Amino acid sequence: MEDYAAKMLLKTDAALREYVTGHVQYREAAVLAALDELRRRGQPAPEEAALRPALEAGAAAQRTRDEAEAARQEAIRPSAAAVPAEEAAADEKDPALYSPVTIVLFSIPFTFIAGGALLGLNLWRLDRKRALLGLVLFLVAYIIVVAVALQWALPIYGLSSWYGPLINLPPILAYVLWFWPRNMGGVSYRSRSWLPPLLVCFAFLYGMQKFNAYLMKKQPKAVQEQFERMMPK
Repeated sequence: MEDYAAKMLLKTDAALREYVTGHVQYREAAVLAALDELRRRGQPAPEEAALRPALEAGAAAQRTRDEAEAARQEAIRPSAAAVPAEEAAADEKDPALYSPVTIVLFSIPFTFIAGGALLGLNLWRLDRKRALLGLVLFLVAYIIVVAVALQWALPIYGLSSWYGPLINLPPILAYVLWFWPRNMGGVSYRSRSWLPPLLVCFAFLYGMQKFNAYLMKKQPKAVQEQFERMMPK
């Protein structure tokens, strides 16, 4: 309900008189507040005695109507707000994220790309688009560096079981020492299940193994023998 008394404090004497002389244009409570303010200023309206009884009756009736409308709105509010309230409660829950341990464990057997994918899903879940773009650029640049390094090392040293750990270590450190502290260090979260990405990784490795075996069979015999010689003993 509008506070007419406070509103009338800011009015000039002439404006207050307009409320009284034109009382039929205004709400009864507003006119009563104008009369009270004029009396407080020592300038009571001559017609106050004639107007006040009807104004008070009209103001009381208006209050009754306002209270009834407020009660009706209050009665229908719970059903209308039930679904938004449930959605708000759900939004307040901690987001489900892959933990740093899960990211590291996936990066070791499935290469740093798997761990980077899980970290990227976390950033997407938190709507950290700039950080996600930085992660993608980092992975692309690192893959290029690894490809150049392998192109130089393979003819000289051949394949080695040390390549995997050496290649995976820098991005793993970047995940847990740079990307996580800067973007998720202070975020309260629930650990997300690692089973779905594990199944995806196994399915991907199985498909790649079958595809590589198919491609190898298509190569000339000399190429196959050269590849076998390069494999670590």
